[in-house]
Amino acid sequence: MPERTVVIASRTGLHARPAKIFVEAAARQTTPVRIRVGDGEPVPANSILAVLALGATQGTRVTLDADGPGADAALDALADLLSRDLDAG
Repeated sequence: MPERTVVIASRTGLHARPAKIFVEAAARQTTPVRIRVGDGEPVPANSILAVLALGATQGTRVTLDADGPGADAALDALADLLSRDLDAG
């Protein structure tokens, strides 16, 4: 199963606006994507409540995984998104 590990760049982490942007982008992917913090349990990346519950702050290292057609492209797109400051308007 392909994975990507990325450090959260947004000043507020995966909270409020950045979480909404990330979850909406995950929902648009053609394959389900999961996200986890450290060795924690992976949660659906398209669930706002699950993503907020991760408590990922700026600088937190998260791992994305997906399986199926388009997994690599989905992971690349979402990892790129998380590596940018989504708080910057």
